[in-house]
Parts: sequence; structure tokens; C-alpha cells
Amino acid sequence: MAHAPSMPHGGEHEATSTGLSHRKLLMWAFLGSDCMFFGALIATYLVYQGKSLVGPFPEDVFSIPVTSVSTFVLLMSSMSMVLSYAALTRGNIKAYRIWLASTAILGATFLAFQVFEFRDFVQHGLTPRTNLFGTTFFTLTGFHGAHVTLGVIWLLSLLFHSFRKGGASPEKELELDLAALYWHFVDVVWIVIFTVIYLFGVFEGF
Repeated sequence: MAHAPSMPHGGEHEATSTGLSHRKLLMWAFLGSDCMFFGALIATYLVYQGKSLVGPFPEDVFSIPVTSVSTFVLLMSSMSMVLSYAALTRGNIKAYRIWLASTAILGATFLAFQVFEFRDFVQHGLTPRTNLFGTTFFTLTGFHGAHVTLGVIWLLSLLFHSFRKGGASPEKELELDLAALYWHFVDVVWIVIFTVIYLFGVFEGF
């Protein structure tokens, strides 16, 4: 007796040569292109590093303790995202919502830190027009902040959708899987930015 072909994990009906859904492949392609985009921004920052003719300079405005706290907050959001995904795969919708909301809140907290930091920099005389450091720094971190903002909106939309009938179930885990891939990518990019821009910018011998 012939057996019907098993469905891929997550309830997807697509049959692809890689075993992944088309949507997941597109997400990986997008993240690959976004990786090159951020790589170009970071490379531009490094090329012009130390070439500003006037201050303020990185060591004049960076506060490593403050940025370390915001970095920790963003890293914790990755953990809550993992817990949210695990809860959904177990069918625990209540825990899924709690951890998903926690991820969004942590992401919003990181954005609040970034707004505070930008305002502090402006008060110290650093704007995108001040010098090369200001231009490259605000461009890089501003685009990252825009990515985090998009991620928070995405997470909140999933959270609100989960309250609709059939809006959240283990069979629909691909929706969260795509958001999780994007969120973890944003976190990894920030780790690189924090290390290369902040730590290397203040501690030259780091």
C-alpha cells in the first residue's frame, strides 16, 4: 500500500530541491544581500576612520557601559525569540505570546537606548554633518536601527495575529521562523558593529 508523501516540517506543502520552502529561501537570499549591504557600510566607516579633521571623535562621545547594556538587551531578545519559537512548536500558545511580546519589548528598549545615545551625541556636537565620523556612524547605526524597528513591527503583527482564530499554531511555525531568522541576523550585525565601531573606536589596542 503506497504511503502519501510526508509534508515538510512546519506544514509546508512546497516541494523544492533543497527541502526548504520558497519563502525561507527568499529570506536567506535577502539576508545575504543585507549582509553585503552592512558589510559595505562598515567598510566605509573603517576607510574613513581617523580621517575627520575636526571633533568630536569616537573617544569623545562613546559610552561603552551604556552601549554594553543596550547590547545585552538586544542579545536577551534573541534568547526570548528562541523560547517563543520553542513554545510555538510545543503548541503552548500562551507562552508563545509571552515570549514574543518580551522580544518586541526588548527590541523597543534597544531602540530607546539608541535614541538616547543619538540625542547625547548631538548635545556633544556630533551630527551627520559634523565630520566624516558623524556621517559614517549615523548612517551605519541609523540603518541598523531601522532594521530593528521593522523587526519590532513584524513581531507585534505576529503577536496581534495570534489572537485571531487559527492565527497561531505549530503548523504555522514558518511565519515565526522567518521573523526569527531576520531578528537573529539583526542581533549578529549589532555584535559586529559594537565590536568594530565602539570597542575598537575607544580601545585602539583592543
